[in-house]
Amino acid sequence: MFKYDVIVVGAGHAGCEAAMACSRLGAKTLLASLNLDNIALMPCNPAIGGPAKSCLVREIDALGGIMGIATDATYMQLKMLNSSKGPAVRALRAQSDKKEYMRFVRHLLESEENLSLKQCTMSELIVKDNQVKGLKDEFGLEYYAPVVILTTGTSLEARIWIGLQYLEFGRLGEASAKGLSPSLKKLGFNIGRLKTGTPARVDARTINFDAMVVQPGDENPSFFSFLPDRPIRKQYPCYLTRTTEKTHEVIKNNLDKSPMYSGLIHGIGPRYCPSIEDKVIRFAHNPSHHIFIEPEGKDTYEMYVQGFSTSLPADVQIQMLRSLPGLENVHIMKPAYAVEYDYMPAVQLSHSLMTKKVKGLFCAGQINGTSGYEEAAAQGLLAGINAIKYLQDKEMITLPRESSYLGTLVDDLVTKDIDEPYRMLTSRSEYRLLLRQDNADERLTKIGFDSGLISQERYNNYLAKQKTIDQEIQRFLQEKISPSEKVNNILSKYNQNIDRGLKLAELLKRPNITYEVIKELDENTQKLGLTRDIYEQVEVKIKYEGYIKRQIEQVNMSDKLEKIKIPENIDYSKIEHISTETRDKLAKIRPVTLGQASRIGGVKPADISVLMIMIESHKIKSK
Repeated sequence: MFKYDVIVVGAGHAGCEAAMACSRLGAKTLLASLNLDNIALMPCNPAIGGPAKSCLVREIDALGGIMGIATDATYMQLKMLNSSKGPAVRALRAQSDKKEYMRFVRHLLESEENLSLKQCTMSELIVKDNQVKGLKDEFGLEYYAPVVILTTGTSLEARIWIGLQYLEFGRLGEASAKGLSPSLKKLGFNIGRLKTGTPARVDARTINFDAMVVQPGDENPSFFSFLPDRPIRKQYPCYLTRTTEKTHEVIKNNLDKSPMYSGLIHGIGPRYCPSIEDKVIRFAHNPSHHIFIEPEGKDTYEMYVQGFSTSLPADVQIQMLRSLPGLENVHIMKPAYAVEYDYMPAVQLSHSLMTKKVKGLFCAGQINGTSGYEEAAAQGLLAGINAIKYLQDKEMITLPRESSYLGTLVDDLVTKDIDEPYRMLTSRSEYRLLLRQDNADERLTKIGFDSGLISQERYNNYLAKQKTIDQEIQRFLQEKISPSEKVNNILSKYNQNIDRGLKLAELLKRPNITYEVIKELDENTQKLGLTRDIYEQVEVKIKYEGYIKRQIEQVNMSDKLEKIKIPENIDYSKIEHISTETRDKLAKIRPVTLGQASRIGGVKPADISVLMIMIESHKIKSK
């Protein structure tokens, strides 16, 4: 018999964050994986970040997770996307060295004295009286723990498709996980089926890069972790090519060989990351689509064909790829494929990510219906923190939507019936001007510190940073700059001028004027020598002050509904004046607050009014 405090099943990005958090917080933890050589594997593109996802990585770092640190240590390219747009949509993206990232994370895991690694297939949950007790592996060995975190990715009862052929794999070369899905069904959980896919990998030595557009990284890069002194590394370019008329012709002529279009795959695929055949059919008016050629690592010739996922047969894939400019003689190292797998709709979880049916059983990552490394890692970290809270019989963390993209992600998962892989988008948040990547530490470092994952030293550094930001804002609100020939000559470069003394904050609010411009004009600003991570927040807070205030007012209004708790023992079937469909949805999800109830799909404002009256009536009866 093997005894632990916590068992984490699956060593992808969710599992690694969960296991690290539990171990660092003092729990004797087991991390079980189908293949220990694939710890922290990026089975799709070895890239971290991008729109909304970069916010998740910064939030993970602010809470004390490892993804940001690992990405900064192993990047091949760093690029700020949407840099010319507003701060709410700016997004850092890294192209990582896949193998180096995996080695870095594995080293972190193996350095944890409370953490053990085990290669096995966990095939059955041990549950008694609606409380998880542990797991059995494929050999019948039993592992006991009062907490189990499932982070199984795309492995459950999985099969991959290449053309009309399928293999019982979760990913190319890795076995499908058998047994755990039937075990969950036996316990009364609803299990669904989803699909995702990945493009081919090609040999860089067979690519004509001169026929493509070079996509370099940033000369002065930003980083994911809020820790100081991030490593400066050599950057490698990515490349841009496009599909052609010939590409589209090959795809259309072979649709009958696609398992998706033949009806062999029943799982629903990701809407926001469609296969190339989906793009060609759904966007028939578009004569061409962008395709990015990106490195998998600095010590390999393997390249990733971003935007070209497909499940068409291998011979058709060769024709498709060789129709792209620069890939006329390309050699495929690994074919593209689609993967179909079981997942557990997250409406069966609470906001803590613990299941409602079985106490001590948590789920995080793609088993909850999400897609993406960042979404998985963020959930894994939250599940790990809450697993320890549960063990200690303390109140678990539930992050509100206005606190973070992680809070938005979890609320969407547990409140809405999601029947396709969920991807984090900036548009999913009502408060995206508050939830910027630059201020994730301001929003979440205190929670990370209180949870025990942020050290006292790091917390003190955070407090010092916030104090500097506040002092600089106050200085900008007080100090003035006077008109002069020198000042207006500089301002003319930015289509501005002044004819009277202006406070620095007033000038900063003007179009085209940034903190860097103020440095050109003001000696005091130059002398302070503030780092970019500080002055960027100063700039955003001053420049967008009115918009930020308006969004805070929105938060305060919605907070009223969040504070109204719905009685746990409420019988929705007896509530009159709401539709049967609404009653069924409320009974299925069992929202905790009126705010959560208002976000359930199909629940109308009139239904919320009925619920509010019912809650008041319930309070009177209780008294």
